[in-house]
Amino acid sequence: MKALGIDLGDRWVGTALSDGLKMTCKPYQTVDLDDVETFLEKLLVTEPISVVVVGYPKTFSGGESAQTTKIVLLKNTLEARFAEVKGRTVTWLLWDERLSSKRALDAQHGSSSPEAKKKSHSIAAAFILQSYLDNLAFHAVES
Repeated sequence: MKALGIDLGDRWVGTALSDGLKMTCKPYQTVDLDDVETFLEKLLVTEPISVVVVGYPKTFSGGESAQTTKIVLLKNTLEARFAEVKGRTVTWLLWDERLSSKRALDAQHGSSSPEAKKKSHSIAAAFILQSYLDNLAFHAVES
């Protein structure tokens, strides 16, 4: 089974997809926020995704902001709609995304073209998802 990473934004939603062993991931696609439900409907049917990791925008001090509240509400809406797909349970969780957007921009060497800015959302989703996957691997070794 695979994992899907999501970086929810005000306009764009970046996504990243893991390999079947949940060891690595790569940026997948950036979609318009208005199209995210249609996108997820198709993707969750065609890919064996068992977990969706949504970037959780905490403040630097670890608190919540208006954006945090907005993202949690949207995640809850998507989770209610896509908790089960074709008889398969899909687990939804929030994962700390602090600095993922800055890292994504740095990965593109500061390019500010519209295409690069759009792609940066999927790169940020990959950083979020890889952090989650690394945590899974660390805890697997610990056991």
